[in-house]
Amino acid sequence: MRDPLKYSADIIISTIFTVDRRVLLIGETGIGKSTLVRELAQKLGESGRTCFCLNADPGSPSFGIPGAVCLGSWQEERWQPLHFEALCSLDAGRFRLPLVSAVKRLAGMYNTGILLVDAPGVVRGVAGAELLTGLVEAAEIDAVLVLIRKGKRVLLANELNSLDAAVYFVEAASEARCPTKRQRSRYRRQLWNIYLSKAVEKKIQLSEIILTGTPPPLEAKDEWRGRQVALLSQQQTLALGEVIGVHDTFLQVRMPATSQKGDQLLIRDASRNKKGDLCSSKPFASLFFQFVPPPDVISNDLSTQPTGPRPVVHIGSAVGILVNGLFGDPLLHMRLSNQKRSILFDLGEGSRLPAKIAHQITDVFISHTHFDHISGFLWLLRSRIGRLPPCRLYGPPGLSDHIEGLINGILWDRVGEWGPRFEVFELHGKELHMWDLQAGRTHKKHYGNQKVLEGILRQEALFTVRAVMLDHGTPVLAYSFEHAPQLKIRKDYLTACKLKAGPWIKKLKSHVEAGNRSVAIELPDGTRQTAGKLADNLLLITPGEKLTYATDLADSQNNRKKLTTLAQGAHTFFCEAAFAQAEIGIASRTGHLTTRACGEIASAAGVKYLVPFHFSKRYENASGSLYDEIRNVCPQAVVPKTGERIQD
Repeated sequence: MRDPLKYSADIIISTIFTVDRRVLLIGETGIGKSTLVRELAQKLGESGRTCFCLNADPGSPSFGIPGAVCLGSWQEERWQPLHFEALCSLDAGRFRLPLVSAVKRLAGMYNTGILLVDAPGVVRGVAGAELLTGLVEAAEIDAVLVLIRKGKRVLLANELNSLDAAVYFVEAASEARCPTKRQRSRYRRQLWNIYLSKAVEKKIQLSEIILTGTPPPLEAKDEWRGRQVALLSQQQTLALGEVIGVHDTFLQVRMPATSQKGDQLLIRDASRNKKGDLCSSKPFASLFFQFVPPPDVISNDLSTQPTGPRPVVHIGSAVGILVNGLFGDPLLHMRLSNQKRSILFDLGEGSRLPAKIAHQITDVFISHTHFDHISGFLWLLRSRIGRLPPCRLYGPPGLSDHIEGLINGILWDRVGEWGPRFEVFELHGKELHMWDLQAGRTHKKHYGNQKVLEGILRQEALFTVRAVMLDHGTPVLAYSFEHAPQLKIRKDYLTACKLKAGPWIKKLKSHVEAGNRSVAIELPDGTRQTAGKLADNLLLITPGEKLTYATDLADSQNNRKKLTTLAQGAHTFFCEAAFAQAEIGIASRTGHLTTRACGEIASAAGVKYLVPFHFSKRYENASGSLYDEIRNVCPQAVVPKTGERIQD
């Protein structure tokens, strides 16, 4: 490596810019590339030379539009944007090929003066190597200016040595610092809001346009809201915008007006989050499912036997974990993240959950009381000794007798008033029979019956749980957990509209939740707008998702009809698939579903994701064939891994 140049615009200009050139500036994030570009443009402009900048960093642009590549000219002490090409992503490493193609198109518009290309801070690995060589070729670079920190090794040294362009090294300014994630986010949001400040709402008919890039499925409407999009005509960017609504036949988008009609709509992973920041959304395929439970819900008990992968699903602010895996005792733990609260579906063996979780369990929804669905009650009972509020248990007729029997199997002579308390709710037709039990007390107490409407067992502001009665040779309950819609205020729009937060926001949310979109809301400035119009501009409304849980049921027409109705449109459907189709005889005798029955019910219900579970342990070494049978009738089945063997 030749001796680096001093960090001085005058020295760099006298060394490199004796003639007009195309120069690429590279270096890690926060090393000062954009600052040096400005200083060079300032000096070159003062000497009367024409200077252009091609900002190729979509995640941290020095000017222009985030999520795009922008070409600007130095005028009046700042960069004046001239043209842009949409990327609809902030991730230069992941979408480096589209980025290089955009740079090539914009670089072709420059023909006189000096062109400075401000590269992304991706300078490691394959992504860094491919970006360097791709940008040099696309922009027809004459010289590369590499910013380095004193005493640090040169990154991409082999790639730099292989370039035809001249390579110069510049020692970074000592005060150069990497901005915090929050600082970058704020500046990006500011640029994006400036671009959208004169945007208008428009409908884009889906039948008249081609969706390109990496769009999520149209039925995943919550994944579209806030998504950055670009309207294209013959591959040329007309305008960028933001999705505010998704309908069956059209998208509702905010974007600057354009006289041209587009033929494509580009969508990738740039999206407005709940805080109003433009960020990278998670890839849709991996948004909801993983198979490594969070550390705060899995104990360090190493004595438990492997029971297969443990699916984890995110539903709104709740996280669901199939604690004992696909082959173990049924136990679905739902963590209500914002409340430090848990609810359970079924109560199989509980040693994989730490005791602190037992203290935070408020509700347990039990399908029936066969041993593998109730054995964890003893873990719950022991963990809740102390001054804790009653835990609610829901289930089929006879549940209170079984709970009383388990409690009375223990000698409670020393527990006193510290005995765990339980409120037990049995579903009898369209009534809940309610019982109160406490360890150390002789008998359970019946304290009334309650009408059940539309199968709803419990309804709160954040969620609703409803149930249907199925047959397993004994009454069995299947449940659905329905998360309430989430309403979030977009603070950036409040600022842009010069509105102050106040009681009117609570009133707006309450009317939107009640469906009263035509009601007029009085704003702090004295004006009035309808709740619907305000909601479209100010609210991020995330629809409530539904999770359905069903296990241990016979494959009968009545069961299928009831379960299909309960699971209709569910985001996630946990459904047993105890036996392979070839063993339909065993499934029929024992009152369980086969793989095919599981898949057919899920398909009939139109669920987004099917998580088959409660497999017979006879398939632990050959589960691949089970998934093949399920996916033949239901492609929505979530498969943890390929191959014939799945294990912890």
